[in-house]
Amino acid sequence: MKIIFFGSPPFSAYILEQLHINFNVVAVVCSPDNKKGRGRKIHSPAVKQKAEELKIEVLQPENLKEESFVTGLKNLDSDLFIVVAFRMLPEIIWKIPKFGSVNLHTSLLPNYRGAAPINWVLINGEKQTGITTFFINEKIDEGNILLQEDIELNSKITAASLHNIMMKNGGNLLLRTIKGLKDNSIKEIIQKARSSDIITKKLNNELLRIDWNKSSAEIHNLIRGLSPCLEDNTILKDVAICPSAWFYLLVENEKKIRVKLLLSDFERIEHSLEISSIVTDNKTNFKITVKDGFISILRLQMEGKKSMDIKSFLAGFQIEDSFTVG
Repeated sequence: MKIIFFGSPPFSAYILEQLHINFNVVAVVCSPDNKKGRGRKIHSPAVKQKAEELKIEVLQPENLKEESFVTGLKNLDSDLFIVVAFRMLPEIIWKIPKFGSVNLHTSLLPNYRGAAPINWVLINGEKQTGITTFFINEKIDEGNILLQEDIELNSKITAASLHNIMMKNGGNLLLRTIKGLKDNSIKEIIQKARSSDIITKKLNNELLRIDWNKSSAEIHNLIRGLSPCLEDNTILKDVAICPSAWFYLLVENEKKIRVKLLLSDFERIEHSLEISSIVTDNKTNFKITVKDGFISILRLQMEGKKSMDIKSFLAGFQIEDSFTVG
């Protein structure tokens, strides 16, 4: 079976390699190179870098409807298109292959259709999510379902951790999907929307800002739902779904320092302290009061600085009684 793969980020690049090992990937389609960083150096998408490593042809159209691009895809005579973390395909594209175009979505469709489902299931405190393969049609995330796999969640898992779980599981689910399509063993399921389904929206900077008037669980879920921290205390870098929640540390002379909160814990407990006040021993403990308890800051990143655990932070930055957060 000849496959053309569509994707750009590291998530897609990992899956591309899994498919390449098992199937004939004749070409990849990814976003154009762009300028990145202070030096504005040309940066290639992760999928392009992986495809070049695997010696697979790379296509980087500016316009997916461009006639020469569409003709080029048709001339490759592929059986199936696989789409992982790529923009919406126009009908003139997804209708080309005889086996259809299959997308991998990081939720259990029809729930959490739309953007950033990895983030939103954690922000909303869900106990379960999953991955879905489905046929692309003219509507976003609404094509017939092929295969699904559940993923159980807990209150500690971060966006970075869930990203990596879904990346590995997603590769396996796509392998099973392709084999099922090849031997005609998959029964398609028509999606039926339910009133309880959540349609997600894109993340924006204001949404990322912590509102200390919310409950401890809500704030903790926002933090882990945007966190780049992995279980081994490393940071998942260059992944757009891990922008981190943030707040202002208000210090002397009305100065505001923007701080990313990368990792937290929380405790529900009654107290008489003012909301958003700081409780710290300036050694190993840094808590923010909220209406039903405390948010413990475990890892943060000051504006313009590297990320650090709270012990390292407090060793080099003294919190005064007058400091607050906002």
